[in-house]
Amino acid sequence: MTTESEAVKTVADLMAIAARTAPKAVGIDSIGIEVVTGKELAKLAKKMIKIGDAMGVDFFRINGEQMKNSDACVLIGVAGRQALGANCGGCGYPTCAGMAKAIKINKSSATAFAGPNCVLKISDLGIAVGSAVKTASIHNVDNRIMFSAGVAALKLGMLKGCSVAYGIPLKASGKNMYFDIQMKH
Repeated sequence: MTTESEAVKTVADLMAIAARTAPKAVGIDSIGIEVVTGKELAKLAKKMIKIGDAMGVDFFRINGEQMKNSDACVLIGVAGRQALGANCGGCGYPTCAGMAKAIKINKSSATAFAGPNCVLKISDLGIAVGSAVKTASIHNVDNRIMFSAGVAALKLGMLKGCSVAYGIPLKASGKNMYFDIQMKH
């Protein structure tokens, strides 16, 4: 492991702290966080590529290849199917009880993320992810928020109890490998 890789792992841990301490709606923390490296990181990358191949979605493959070459990945998810009782309708149902009823009916999902999800919890996830990437930026660690990594992580059973997740791969190198990429059309 290089000095840069060790430093990236330290920054990943600081990102986890930033995500944990980010503000949460009504003060209820439903955020799940994992930092993956080594074999777990390789497993995540492989799953991303496999999903991309199965779905015919090239960015999953590209993101998976980038993940293979990353030093670490911070996974952040939320238990979004637990309503907060605000009855705001943001989930698509007029009440939190309506959302809960829909969840009981729709226990499994063939989609990337299981729904419905509480919009306030999803906002918490966005704030946590933003806090984490800000921390990476402060420490000059290349990163990119990846929907594909979150999907693969959930399919692998990472972030237990979470219904929506994102992954943030990290690398310290001379060029940011997460941007300036060529996709198949």
